[in-house]
Amino acid sequence: MEWDDDDAGRLALVVTELGTNLLHHAQQGRLLIAARTAAAEIEIVAVDDGPGIENLPRYMMDGVSSGSTPGTGLGAVKRLANDFDVHTVVPDGTVCVARIRRGRPDFRYVRPAPLHVGAICVAAPGERECGDAWAVALAPDRVCAIVADGLGHGPEAAKASSAATQAFARHAGEDPGDVVQCVHQALQATRGAAVCVTDWDLTGATLAYAGAGNINGRLLSGVFDKSIVTQHGTAGAQIRRPGVATTEVPRYALVLLHSDGIESRWKPDRLRPVLQRDPTLVAAILWRDHTRHRDDVTVVVLRREE
Repeated sequence: MEWDDDDAGRLALVVTELGTNLLHHAQQGRLLIAARTAAAEIEIVAVDDGPGIENLPRYMMDGVSSGSTPGTGLGAVKRLANDFDVHTVVPDGTVCVARIRRGRPDFRYVRPAPLHVGAICVAAPGERECGDAWAVALAPDRVCAIVADGLGHGPEAAKASSAATQAFARHAGEDPGDVVQCVHQALQATRGAAVCVTDWDLTGATLAYAGAGNINGRLLSGVFDKSIVTQHGTAGAQIRRPGVATTEVPRYALVLLHSDGIESRWKPDRLRPVLQRDPTLVAAILWRDHTRHRDDVTVVVLRREE
């Protein structure tokens, strides 16, 4: 992505402000930066483990959170970013999500489908490449998604998961079982991966899915919680012919997919207050509170506009 000086300046200020807040106020924190090329945007996520913010409206005022910096804190981040969301709980911590797009700060990305997509994809400790990968294909009335977890960690795992998303891109929109079979064929020359492919019909509110291995799925709303389970196996190594299952997606429910870097039996209590907020915020909270701390992690969150 090519950025002019104004956009690069906005990005630099947002990264500086969020990073400075972590240094000044967090017990422990992480700053994640990801390029989203389809929307010509860069996403910045600041996550900390406490102590949280007791008076968020005051904290958003200029000069309160990081008065020594050029942009004067979180208030500047909100003004400069095209999208901004923040959630804080004392003493659990704070998560901030900001996106910078090319063009004016008030520019809004026009989505090809009535859907919001958020994700976190983080390499295992000590690794430079993430062995997980994810991708989403949007159409006006449906969304298809894949999460792939290459076996092990590092470059070879990354090659396997990347091959999976490339095969998905060629076949997205086909029957999920057929897509998984195509991914399986594409991964023959790699070490293989666990994969899950979903196809969400936004008009009929049904989700079809297929996969192999330990990618976990969950449908979650304020009053609904259902796991989606796929068959055992490893795409690229040995799998049975993938079967396709379907389930209804209730109104206001999120679709969450994650690799096994997240604990499989997490409780949704901390997510319920933010289910209608930015999906990347949801993904970041799940990662912060339920990571295993020893593996690659990917969390993808899909939320339909109601």
